[in-house]
This record gives sequence, structure tokens and C-alpha cells, in this order.
Amino acid sequence: MKILLAWIGFTDVHASENDPKAGLGPIGQVLQSRKFDRVVLFDNLKKEQSSAYQKWLAEQTKIPFEIRSARLSSPTEFGEIYQRVIENIVKIKSKYPDAALTFHLSPGTPAMAAVWIIVSKTRFPAELIESSIQSGVKTVAVPFEITAEFIPDLIRQTDKQLEKAVKDFSTAAEFGDIIYESSQMHETIELAQAVALHNVSVLIEGESGTGKELFAKAIHRSSPRQAKPFVAVNCGAIPLELIESELFGHKKGAFTDAKENRTGLFEEANDGTIFLDEIGELPLRAQVRLLRVLQENQITPVGDNKPKNINVRVISATNRNLLTEVSKGNFREDLFYRLAVFPIYLPPLRERSGDLQLLIKHFLHNLNSENTGNLWKADKILKPDAEKTLINHQWAGNVRELQNTILRLCIMTKDPEITERNVKKALFSVKDKFDERILNRSLGSSFSLPKILGEVARHYLKRALSETNQNKSRAAKLVDLPNYQTFDNWLEKYGLRELNDK
Repeated sequence: MKILLAWIGFTDVHASENDPKAGLGPIGQVLQSRKFDRVVLFDNLKKEQSSAYQKWLAEQTKIPFEIRSARLSSPTEFGEIYQRVIENIVKIKSKYPDAALTFHLSPGTPAMAAVWIIVSKTRFPAELIESSIQSGVKTVAVPFEITAEFIPDLIRQTDKQLEKAVKDFSTAAEFGDIIYESSQMHETIELAQAVALHNVSVLIEGESGTGKELFAKAIHRSSPRQAKPFVAVNCGAIPLELIESELFGHKKGAFTDAKENRTGLFEEANDGTIFLDEIGELPLRAQVRLLRVLQENQITPVGDNKPKNINVRVISATNRNLLTEVSKGNFREDLFYRLAVFPIYLPPLRERSGDLQLLIKHFLHNLNSENTGNLWKADKILKPDAEKTLINHQWAGNVRELQNTILRLCIMTKDPEITERNVKKALFSVKDKFDERILNRSLGSSFSLPKILGEVARHYLKRALSETNQNKSRAAKLVDLPNYQTFDNWLEKYGLRELNDK
């Protein structure tokens, strides 16, 4: 099977609008001169343009084609383009593993063409073609050495966009839903990618809202079990009397309301992955049963005496310190070591240097893409003082709180421009227990004095800037630093570089 992949470019759109200068457009021209079994097109156009082009192309060719939405914040964002391309090719290859791929370089932006070349030479071998009205359609020969030299050249560039692109080249598409540019998250994702290939239990630790389930799904999608089920369980949401029945199933008549046999969640996840969220909420009795399942790779439904063999990978998550819970007698030590074969710590948003602005931009862009022209007339935009207020917020609820706040802002704000006053209304006024989080932490394997000192420094540096309206000289006096240059150095030291540029 031969599959053509291409971005829909503006010349293709002009062709669908019967512009004589565009002819059939790059895509139409290729489909008239070459044979393919299937065509997959990526679309970053407005809805009306995409619909019109789809209708027009259906009149030009009988080759089966599909148009996949691949939204970008900009058609020149290398990293985003790479992620969209890779995640779609992975899906295509899983459906058509033996397909021969062809990438069309002509439609779209130069950044899109560059990504096609890199992808073809690094991850998915493919024929590269280009087309023009003057020269027709031809295969492009790109020696591997050109691409091999291209990536180091990107690394040497100081442009942040290109640096981010190179970093994204090394990140599997399965982790493409995780938005980041910080070194902290880069290291964490590298660990997750490494363990994904090994059939061991993973314990993901982190505060509420840091994206633990998102990581669990990415690990599953990167593992040899990716085609098998992924079953997520919130251990804290199951009634105590039903936990064993939910996890391991039950036989008809096992208890009063057991009117029929029930398959447990572990059996549903057989050959795949089960994600046990909030594992610290599991009562001791269920912990005993879970330990036996992990030791013997067998489950016994409630009311049954015949065990069933299962093959399940367990990824668990908690916002508690499980070693502290072990010391208190609330969590079994033997179960902890079974679950924590490979622990992964997800840093809170306040420790992810540079990610906050990136996430704000991402969430706002997604909401505009979904709702502009529908629920609101024009794109919502943040005024500078509004963005500063968001950056200075503590985000105790982490990425989840940020995402919900951006959504709340867009709903509450009638005008396209979001002001500082709008932001202050949208933010929760509940005071976080900063002193308790800092002073009463348990000492143990996850305790880090440098991290805690960093949290304190970031908290007060942000407050000082906020209370002096970004006047660094006055802010330096508030925190007893000698001058604004020293204050700048502290901002740099504690990963608040974005505030240094304000």
C-alpha cells in the first residue's frame, strides 16, 4: 500500500477557489500524475477553508483521502509541526504497518518541508517528492549527511524556537500531549521514556494537578503494551465495601447486590496497563489483596475460589508521601516496594522554569481554536498586566488549576482583551497553606532542602515584584537584597528568567 502525506497549503486552497495561477495546487497536481492507495492530509486551516477544499478535492480524485486536523499555534513552530506529524504517522503505521510512505514537500511552509525531511531520515523512511506547474512532479534526493548535519546546526542556534524544535525531535510522539520546555520536565520525560520499554511497576509521585494520569497514558502508549487496554482507576472514589469487587470482580450471589457475574478492572486490563490513581487511599484490606495479585499474577473474584491468571502492568500514582504513610502504618511496606520499582516525581508548576507562559499560550490557543467564530467572535488575548498577574500566582493546583482558570477567564470576559482585573476576579482567593507545606514536610527519600529553599525564594521574589508593580529596585529592598542587579541574579538563579524580561 502506498500512502501520500502532505500539509494542505494556501496554494491548494487557492486551487479549490479556481485561482488560475494555482492550477490544481501541489496536492491536486500529484494526485493527477501519480498513483496512491490512500492520501492523508494535515489541516491547519480555518474550518470553512478546510470544508471547501475537501469538497473540491473529492471532485478531482477517486483516491480515498482523509483530512486530519493538526492545529498549530504557528505554521512555523518546528516543535509543534514535528509533534503533529509524528503522532499521526504512528497512528497510520499502526493501522497500515506495511505501508510505503511518500511525503510531499511543496505544500505548506518551509518549516513543514524541513520536518518532512528530518522525519524521513530519522524515524520513518519515506519517498520525498515536490511539484510545480513548471517542472511537474519529481522525487527529491536528500543525502542522509545533509540531515545529519542539519540537527547539530539547529542545536547551535540561540533562537529559542529552534532549540525547542530540536528537543522535541528527541521526544516520542506518545508524550506529545505534555507541554513543556523546562529542563525539569525534559529530564522527567526522559526517565518515563526509558522505563516505558520495561515491564516494571511505576509509581508516579506529585501534587494534585501535575498530570499524573497524562504521564501514565504516555508511558502505556510508549510501551510494548500500547495496543492493549489502558484502564484508569481512582482508588479514592470507590466505596470501601466495593473496592475488591471493582478491582477483582465477583461471582453472582457473592453478596446481596451481586445479581450477576462481574469482570473486575484488573481482568479488563489484562495484557495491558492498569493505572491506580490515588493509591494511598486504598484501605489496608485491599492492599493485602493487591499485594497477592502482584506477587502471583493471579486474581480471585469475590465469592469464587478459582484464581485467574492475568498479565497486567501496574502504574500507580499518589499525591501523598507513601513512605510517611508506611511509617504511620497506613500503607504496607511490602506493597510500597512492589509498586515503586521505578518511582517518577512530577515537579509542581512552580518548579518548572519557563513552562508557565508556554502553558498559558497553549490553553488560550486551544480555546480560541474551538470557540472563535462560535461562542465568541474574536480571539481572546491577554494584556501584558493580565499575563503578569497569572505568572505571579502560586498555582497550588498546578496545571489543572491553570487550565481551568484560563477557561474561566475566557467565559467570564466578554471583550476579546483579558485584563488584570479580569484575571484577579477569575483566580481563587483561597490562601494556600504555604507555611505548612514548607515547614511540616516529612524527611525521607523525596525530601530535598534545595528544592524547598527554591520554593521559598520563588514565592517571595514573585510577591516582591507584584507588590512593587515590577519595580526591581523597590522589590530588592523588600526582600533585603542590596540592589536590582542582585535581584536579577536571584531571578535567574531560581528559574524566573521570564520575570527578568518584564
